Amino acid sequence: MKGKSAADQRWLVRQLNDPFVKAAHLQNYRCRSAFKLIEIDDKYRLLKPGLSVIDCGAAPGAWSQVAVQRVNSTAESADLPKGSVVGIDLLRIAPLDGAQFLSNHDITAPLTHMALERLLPEARADVILSDMAPNASGLRELDHERLVTMCLSALDLADKVLRPGGSLICKYWDGALAHKLQQRLSSMFQDVRTVKPRASRKESAELFFLARMFKMR
Repeated sequence: MKGKSAADQRWLVRQLNDPFVKAAHLQNYRCRSAFKLIEIDDKYRLLKPGLSVIDCGAAPGAWSQVAVQRVNSTAESADLPKGSVVGIDLLRIAPLDGAQFLSNHDITAPLTHMALERLLPEARADVILSDMAPNASGLRELDHERLVTMCLSALDLADKVLRPGGSLICKYWDGALAHKLQQRLSSMFQDVRTVKPRASRKESAELFFLARMFKMR
């Protein structure tokens, strides 16, 4: 702790005492956020063997690790259908067996959409995951607006590649535009609900929209 600021010291103490950080190390997940997706999927069963998944904002790859396991994209379970996982991020993502990564790619770019169509079976996805977040500015409303814009980008992607009946999970921070985002989701999916996994810290404004049964327009 010597030489570190008070804020850094608080962060380190929280990390050291966080059971999800410890569990991530023990279970070889790239970060604690894996347990957010695990909890959501344990309850709602979105990720099934044979499905195709897009992981938006994939770095460092923890959600992709969970998706690889659950859709059987390594064909580890020979008696189950083999799925596929494609992760996208502006940052570099370290390779992961069972996943294909589009590092240094923007999900809004036409070149990214073309690459997805090549990588996805039949150029379609069954599930879109978005754990994207902007770099924090320290201005709550500005960060909220930026994250909602990212969620809307994931919805635009869903319009292009998601199969009818497909699902989407997107992270957002609670704020003034959350209702607008929910309305847009409800226009595209039959079932939309808000979830907050136990792995999301209580003091955090972080929430997730879970949208199921995509309506082809």
